[in-house]
Amino acid sequence: MYNIVGHKKIWFIVSGILVGAALLAIGFYGFKQSPEFVGGSLWEFQVPVHQPSLSAVQNFFSQNLGVHGATITEDTTNQSFLARFNTVSEAVHQQYLTLVKAKWPSFTELSFSSIGPSVGAALRKNAIIAIILVLIGVSLYVAFAFRKASRPVSSWKYGWVTLLTLFHDVSIPAGMLAVLGHVAHVEIDTNSIVALLVVMGFSVHDTIVVFDRTRENLMARRRKEPFAEVVNESVNQTLARSVNTSLALIFVLVALLVVGPSSLRYFILTLLVGVTTGIYSSIFIASPMLALLKPKNEP
Repeated sequence: MYNIVGHKKIWFIVSGILVGAALLAIGFYGFKQSPEFVGGSLWEFQVPVHQPSLSAVQNFFSQNLGVHGATITEDTTNQSFLARFNTVSEAVHQQYLTLVKAKWPSFTELSFSSIGPSVGAALRKNAIIAIILVLIGVSLYVAFAFRKASRPVSSWKYGWVTLLTLFHDVSIPAGMLAVLGHVAHVEIDTNSIVALLVVMGFSVHDTIVVFDRTRENLMARRRKEPFAEVVNESVNQTLARSVNTSLALIFVLVALLVVGPSSLRYFILTLLVGVTTGIYSSIFIASPMLALLKPKNEP
């Protein structure tokens, strides 16, 4: 049996370094927000015949369309371009469309959307509210579900530990997105928020499995045993299940990251990092932290 709880200082130091680095990245770099959150236009298109280079497209936007400061990326997998620029009306969009087709007759528009600043601000606000509500709701639910496991740790402490592990599991992939935004101009969009919410759901699932086994062991044993030993045994009993289930998901995500659509690359990467972090926290953070919260007069 692995002494996971006994080596809690090691796990806490590793997590502290990772979370600290993530928070520093978020604080220094911030998030590069997509037009969905700050307002702007997204234009995805292809030029199947005689596809121009990325620099040629950038020059055309600045010189012929008069769109300065546009961010244009090329997806070599789908042989398409994605342009991000300021909000424009549908009439201006049609003017751009006419000019582009005159330049490249094979031009094919895949999608176009233009969002005003007020709509983007509302989406950003709703995304933040959604994450906060999930954090609070999960914590309250865990506290209620473990109300019968009151010895020696109160049920609300289970909820508190779950809240801390959720913060741990979300902050690390969020910090990664902040770094990628600074280095590779990766933008936070609604897909990123969905990925973080999925990570939270997966994380709390694994944590509850470990906590539930701890509750069963506490209720089944009438003799007084050190709480840390009960927690450590519970973690070991669920270790194989947690690792096997999580590895199955990780293999799928790695496959999607390699051969999946490039438009979902960072969505999948966020899930992959978050799921891996969730495995670590449910085993090495949640349970040792729970053992630390027992009263001093308990064994």
